[in-house]
Amino acid sequence: MRGSLQPLDLGIQIPYHFRCPISLELMRDPVTVSTGQTYDRNSIESWVNTGNTTCPVTRVNLIDFTFIPNHTLRRLIQEWCVANRAFGVQRIPTPKQPADSALVRSLLNQCSSHSASTQMKLNSLRRLRSLARDSDYNRSLIGSLNVRHVLLPIVFDYNGLDEMKNESLALLVLFPLSEAECASVAEDSDKINYLTSLLSHSLFDVRVNSAALIEIVVAGTHSAEIRSHVSNVDGIYDGVVEILKNPISYPRALKIGIKALFALCLVKQTRHRAVAAGAPAVLVDRLADFEKCDAERALATVELLCRVPDGCAAFASHALTVPMLVKIILKISDRATEYAAGALMALCSESERCQREAVTAGVLTQLLLLVQSDCTERAKRKAQLLLKLLRDSWPQDSVGNSDDFACSHFD
Repeated sequence: MRGSLQPLDLGIQIPYHFRCPISLELMRDPVTVSTGQTYDRNSIESWVNTGNTTCPVTRVNLIDFTFIPNHTLRRLIQEWCVANRAFGVQRIPTPKQPADSALVRSLLNQCSSHSASTQMKLNSLRRLRSLARDSDYNRSLIGSLNVRHVLLPIVFDYNGLDEMKNESLALLVLFPLSEAECASVAEDSDKINYLTSLLSHSLFDVRVNSAALIEIVVAGTHSAEIRSHVSNVDGIYDGVVEILKNPISYPRALKIGIKALFALCLVKQTRHRAVAAGAPAVLVDRLADFEKCDAERALATVELLCRVPDGCAAFASHALTVPMLVKIILKISDRATEYAAGALMALCSESERCQREAVTAGVLTQLLLLVQSDCTERAKRKAQLLLKLLRDSWPQDSVGNSDDFACSHFD
């Protein structure tokens, strides 16, 4: 192992016994398995969660899957980090210990107990949420103990205390629901209307958690009828779009907001509601704030809304839409490029003004680069169709100087 390790950019070599044998990175939470080998907890948990039952180093079958914290090694790693602060090494924090199944069961029992006080139930819910946020392992453990069956009745107890319901909702959205559970929520108009009302709650976190559950429910069912039922509820688009508009939106709010909007917009019959709620403008204005995956989802939503006349008109009327879409081509990812090209195709097919704006923004160069790149075939096909559509708007000198790209390619 010594020979295979490379010095870090920090200018210092990590001792090989401080590195996880799986990831070869500095261990932050070293644990020992039944074979006596030590790994970083995240790495060995990922190894086991993908179906492996052997020790990665020895290849011996693991007797059990109990991971024992190696406190001595962790302290040595922390001391090494402190000793090498001058090289930019940061001390790893002392990891929180994973949740115990007996503790989780006890907390869940308290949440559903008729004899427990309201304060005890609230404390139990908060403790469970804290544990769930600590690690994937904790979330997996809590989810395996039927936490959803405890939380769903509390969330939709219309006579219950708001604080209890809001805390339960915040915990519930950390776990996936089964399709049957999604259907039971989506098919109940009272439940969907209640979640929609929470989208205008005075507490912003409650709004975000409500949007998260709406997205889980819509995305978790394969029934087009159920999806249509949810997306057709009055005010649901307005509430989700307001989350994206909110000036204090933070990364989680933007992520959940765009996931919910995209899930709702998959229902073609209700996309006009998204347009009426102001989705086109907020998508254009917020695009720069999204992380990569969320930017892809936002662009997919733009393309979906461009497929309806009022959506196309709304995007065309925004001064930044076309320049933004042109700029994005080949900048974020293959998917983002494909969605941007598709949206431009829709806009330019309906508006000569959009065609002129696209050419002015430099779309010709972008599209020529795209069709010669390693991008997806669908993206290239959209680019070719768009180039053909824009042929009459091409500057003559640009066409003449493009020696490596024949116009006849689009005939």
